[in-house]
Amino acid sequence: METLTEKWAYKIESHASVDEINPADYDGLIIPGGRAPEYIRMNPKVQEIAAHFLKENKPLGVICHGQLVLTTVREYIKGREMTAYIACRPEVEAAGATYVEKMLHVDGNIVSGHAWPDLPGFMREFFKLLNVREKSAV
Repeated sequence: METLTEKWAYKIESHASVDEINPADYDGLIIPGGRAPEYIRMNPKVQEIAAHFLKENKPLGVICHGQLVLTTVREYIKGREMTAYIACRPEVEAAGATYVEKMLHVDGNIVSGHAWPDLPGFMREFFKLLNVREKSAV
């Protein structure tokens, strides 16, 4: 079985705590992978933020294990399609979403990726949803 190894993260200071975030102030959200989503998904504020982007149909990017956060707001992903790191497939399906066996998938406002090697395509698709190229040309 192939899997990725865990590495120490960069210690970057946060500019704000989750409790200080008003999701209405943001145009898009990316939930990165790694092991953090397994833990942060239990925070009600994280659930509120994720639900906001799904309810408001704003661009939402999830990659690797990031989809675990969305399993806590299953009412908004039921019937949606997404990919994820293969070990997350059972949780994605148990939440009512359809797991897609692709490295990258776009379903409406959700861009999902399998793992970090898929970041270039993942970011390209996420920026398309944000219409960054159009806005930057003005």
